[in-house]
Amino acid sequence: MDMVTILQDILEYVDEHITDAINPDSLAAHAGFSTWHFCRVFQWGVGYSVMVYVRNRRLAFAAHELSSGQRIVDLSMKYGFETHSGFSKAFRRYYGCSPATYRLHAQGARPLPPDLTLTNKYLIGGIILEPKFVTQPAVKLVGFALKTNNSNGENSQAIPDFWQDYMHHGKMESLHAERFIKNHDEYGACFPEDPETGEFDYVIGVEPKDGAAIPNNYHVCELPAANYAVFSTPPCNAENFVPTIQGTWNYIFNEWFPQSGYEYAPKGADFEKYDDRCMTEAGKVCDIYIPVVKKQL
Repeated sequence: MDMVTILQDILEYVDEHITDAINPDSLAAHAGFSTWHFCRVFQWGVGYSVMVYVRNRRLAFAAHELSSGQRIVDLSMKYGFETHSGFSKAFRRYYGCSPATYRLHAQGARPLPPDLTLTNKYLIGGIILEPKFVTQPAVKLVGFALKTNNSNGENSQAIPDFWQDYMHHGKMESLHAERFIKNHDEYGACFPEDPETGEFDYVIGVEPKDGAAIPNNYHVCELPAANYAVFSTPPCNAENFVPTIQGTWNYIFNEWFPQSGYEYAPKGADFEKYDDRCMTEAGKVCDIYIPVVKKQL
């Protein structure tokens, strides 16, 4: 039996025993390895440490059950958190909001079974965890814009070239030195295409402070308010960061959308968000925001 098959069995075992007392020792015994060896191969094959993966899967199952009306304190105990406050803290760190807020604004689907074979298929170097569902207000962006289109793969070359120009010809430094910046998180946003020409705007930008004066040499635009499915790319090193992002996009459209019950929201803008997690050489992660609506049956 190869390692991918063994790890896939472990992932399915975790889902089947998600409310049980799972720990590295018990999972290693199930796999037939020593705990040290198991933890090493799990990190290598899945992209996350054992208990980080287990915790995030528990949070995904809990998020699904929030829509059922169960009490948050009951869900925290069901999914192995010792206190209500500990569960709420972990939930907020992972989903970016409290469980109560998530219950009001998101429709969490039951977590899809993880599939390690997609790791090799999409060259992503680790498993993609369940998306978070968030409702986000409109976001103003200031930065630089590129007009491109999908014809003959033009955008596949134009957008990477646009980033190279931004990073290596002083534009990034000048933008981040501006006093109007609210924070230094960067956005790479695709706006809806013109149905007549097929052209669309791709924008590299940052959020400005409210009411700040913006020099005319910058492009100003707004991401519309929307419900988003937010995918975090598997942690990777700098060398594999771009292929991992591209592989995650391919996974979203080829695998996740057909099974999810969601479809792309009309007139929505999708974007990648680069925050402090992108600044290290190892363990780099970015978030991909996809505007979604429930598919009409």
